[in-house]
Amino acid sequence: MSAPLVSVVVPTRNNARTLAACLRSIRAQDHPAVELIVVDNHSTDGTAEIAREWAHRVIVAGPERSAQRNLGAHAGAGEYVLWIDSDMVLRPRVVSDAVATALATGAAAVAVPETSVGAGFWVACRALERSCYVDEPRLAYPRLVLRSALLGVGGFDESLAGTEDMDLRFRLEEAGFTVSLATEFIDHDEGHLTPWGVAAKRAYYGRGLVSFADRHPGGMRTQAGAVLRSYGRHLPRLLRHPVLAGGMVVLRSAEAAGYAVGLVRGRRARRAARP
Repeated sequence: MSAPLVSVVVPTRNNARTLAACLRSIRAQDHPAVELIVVDNHSTDGTAEIAREWAHRVIVAGPERSAQRNLGAHAGAGEYVLWIDSDMVLRPRVVSDAVATALATGAAAVAVPETSVGAGFWVACRALERSCYVDEPRLAYPRLVLRSALLGVGGFDESLAGTEDMDLRFRLEEAGFTVSLATEFIDHDEGHLTPWGVAAKRAYYGRGLVSFADRHPGGMRTQAGAVLRSYGRHLPRLLRHPVLAGGMVVLRSAEAAGYAVGLVRGRRARRAARP
């Protein structure tokens, strides 16, 4: 029985620093049927040249990650679609393990656990945080999805940024699909991680929280509860690393502050748009 084709979609913009490692890791997968599609949002730093070297197809389009993922999904021919951010590196069995998980469980969607890599104190704090999430089902967001299921629910909501993965899981489940969790890890290059950088990014993401809350009442509360449960379950690990755990608190506080700012901005923008 032939292996199903997987369309791996990589949205990117000005990520020449990490893109080559990302694309090399995709081309090195042990799954025998992979097509690599890069959707580049008009990069100016050499990203496009790197993409053309490694990808089977390069599409130049924006404006945001959700729209880029949708474009790649429509352009691909795979039975499955898998999306990877351009600052991620796949371990050699990520694709084959995700497909095997989907086939073994009958799930239409599969989440893939991540670990944070990079230098510095804040990256180590983030790595500790991510280690608490790997066994919390509600924090496992789809990364490999049957193309028919993805397109059947309308793909990614292009009005969202930052919460689009959570939104997709909710909509897949509402449509009767299940989400399973694979075992192979993706390495996420965090780059120069700082609390103020995290806050700024979440402030941008937070603008879409108004739309997310409208579509999924109680959804944010459910996810917050899952985060707290994961910390409680892994409390012994956190207590073994008190300094890093303290840094986690700082990062999560910065995220919460950023989301709050974004939420306020989103509400103001909605009010201003009303006739």
